[in-house]
Amino acid sequence: MEAGINAHRKKTVCLVSLGCPKNLVDSEVILGYLQQNGFRITTRREAAEIIIINTCAFIEGATQESLQAIFESAQYKKRGKCRILVVAGCLPQRYRDALRKELPEVDLFIGTGELHRIAGLIDRFENHSLMNGMQVGRPDFLLDHGTPRLLSTPSYTAYLKIAEGCSNACSYCLIPSLRGKYRSRKTNSILKEAEALARRGVKEINLISQDTTLYGKDLRDGSDLTSLLKSMVHIPGIEWIRLLYCHPEHLSGELISLMAEEKKICSYLDLPIQHVSSSILKRMNRRGNRRELGRTLSRLREKIPHIALRTTVMVGFPGETEEEFHELMHFIEEVKFDHLGVFRYSREEGTPAAKLKKQVSQRTKDKRHNLIMKTQSLISLKKNQERIGSHIPVLIEEQVPHKGYRLKGRASFQAPEIDGLVYLTRGKAQIGENVEVKVTGASEYDLIGEVV
Repeated sequence: MEAGINAHRKKTVCLVSLGCPKNLVDSEVILGYLQQNGFRITTRREAAEIIIINTCAFIEGATQESLQAIFESAQYKKRGKCRILVVAGCLPQRYRDALRKELPEVDLFIGTGELHRIAGLIDRFENHSLMNGMQVGRPDFLLDHGTPRLLSTPSYTAYLKIAEGCSNACSYCLIPSLRGKYRSRKTNSILKEAEALARRGVKEINLISQDTTLYGKDLRDGSDLTSLLKSMVHIPGIEWIRLLYCHPEHLSGELISLMAEEKKICSYLDLPIQHVSSSILKRMNRRGNRRELGRTLSRLREKIPHIALRTTVMVGFPGETEEEFHELMHFIEEVKFDHLGVFRYSREEGTPAAKLKKQVSQRTKDKRHNLIMKTQSLISLKKNQERIGSHIPVLIEEQVPHKGYRLKGRASFQAPEIDGLVYLTRGKAQIGENVEVKVTGASEYDLIGEVV
């Protein structure tokens, strides 16, 4: 492949990926295009001639993390081999030309809609033919099955992005401006990519998008998540299909029934609710209320008795009263989610919520965050303790030759990176193998077991 590529194109590149799995897929696409065009990939910044930071700027904390990574990487231009520093993704898409003044050490800024052009843009920068180092256009890029992609996850698991952008217009969220309106991939393209992943040995596919349950509605050809899954379950080699980032408002009865019937679809659902107070949900520009959410969750557990439910909630939204916060607390105590994450509201310039009055203090946000996490840890511990003595399938991820453990992996009700793990004290298994495990112990987030 490299025979016809100019020598100056064969540079060593290190990519730093920040943010969520959706951003990780973008990073894998960037690496795919670079590798396809003759660049050599390294994981060591000190060895790289080109360093790329694929940034997240969804909230203030993510922006600060991105800036920190940029400052750290810029040091390699002084004491390493780095000659070109590239900042890609959401940060340049959000701040554009303001970054030029703030980050003079950066050579090239590339927005979310230009990721597929990155190899050519770097080439032009090296040839001094790129007139503008700020390459940020409309965020309308959408990958397909032909898009090159260099997987960074272990060989047995992968994320599969089925759509890009968002059209929900939640009042606190910048995603539509950073990623564009919701755009579904064609079903056939997704299935071809899933088949290709399976041929490479991937056993677990995690479906992702900004709103996974909305898939297909914009295509207007009858496509939806249920029909996509009906085809995907027949792909040989795929053992687990997991649904992440599902909007509760778009969850259909047909999808629930399919999940109950199909063994390949994990009895797991990531369903961010954000809040349950009707007044707060209205100010968030989110539909639904506590009663409707309760009915949805009850229907899920009725149809799929052993389903593991993950959610995300937000505390400290403008005007959130003690009564509204305790309404959320009581709902969490009542529903007992298996996994739960808490965001402190972040006042983001350019969002409608940033203009709302009665902004909540950081101290109150921290207090509410800690109260919910303490409550959830007790719920998680009890749920895990109830699993002691049961047999569960576990996907083996690593050998752990210390602390009394031999292996560690994940059950089907544990998503990569965000949920707990299963540590095994006995038995043998290969990395990437799916084995039956007897649960012998439990903590708040992890399980202990032995291979049956």
